[in-house]
Amino acid sequence: MKVVILCGGYGTRIRDVSEDIPKPMIPIGPHPILWHIMKYYSYFSYKDFVLCLGYKKQAIKDFFINYEAHTKDFTISLGKKSPIEFHTSHDESDWSVTLADTGLDSMTGERISQIKKYVGDEDFMLTYGDGVGDIDISKLLDFHRSHGKVLTLSGVRPPGRFGEIVTKSGLVKEFNEKPQTTRGRISGGYFVASPRIFDYLNGDNLVFEQEPMHKLVEDGELMVYEHNGFWQPMDTSREYNLLNDLYNKGKAPWVKW
Repeated sequence: MKVVILCGGYGTRIRDVSEDIPKPMIPIGPHPILWHIMKYYSYFSYKDFVLCLGYKKQAIKDFFINYEAHTKDFTISLGKKSPIEFHTSHDESDWSVTLADTGLDSMTGERISQIKKYVGDEDFMLTYGDGVGDIDISKLLDFHRSHGKVLTLSGVRPPGRFGEIVTKSGLVKEFNEKPQTTRGRISGGYFVASPRIFDYLNGDNLVFEQEPMHKLVEDGELMVYEHNGFWQPMDTSREYNLLNDLYNKGKAPWVKW
């Protein structure tokens, strides 16, 4: 099953972190957040990716074109026809990555509609290139297959903005800094889609989260997989710092490899 990742947005709210690269290429530790998302899917043995590119697409293309050089030790012998000798290996040698230019200013629905030729007539997974979580992909897929609807989204608890205290008779028993909220859910991406989703993606400037979603709800074709664990987008410099802090401390819930 293919994994489609939306990588084309402008990322205007996080420009203070990086002006030179697209948001999916902003690093968590030594690797781009996009790599972390792909690595998480590959942990569940899903390694066939389609990346929907747009803004600063060349940075993402260059990363994968030069992936061997990014991840291996090598020797260059100048002047030879085959000048590079690689000495080490990496764990991503069985990944397949299709890089699809879906337009600079395309909306999310339009981007998805353009990659129909790469996913064919099979179910596929879909997510955003700027958020990580510890969703159980196997259980997500089992849930999607159980109901037979067009689309499943992962309903997550939005990250809290403030610390939470648990008390008993005025005594603080537990303090959690910026936990997931305990009320309400939002779409966290990590979708599973039937190929019938393309019937809902007609028209230009189509925002996936608006008209297509509303029509799916109207038709009774949208289901939610309730995820109560970790989920965090990278939309601001504060969230960039949070994710890097978790990673650097060895406490990143999505790092299972």
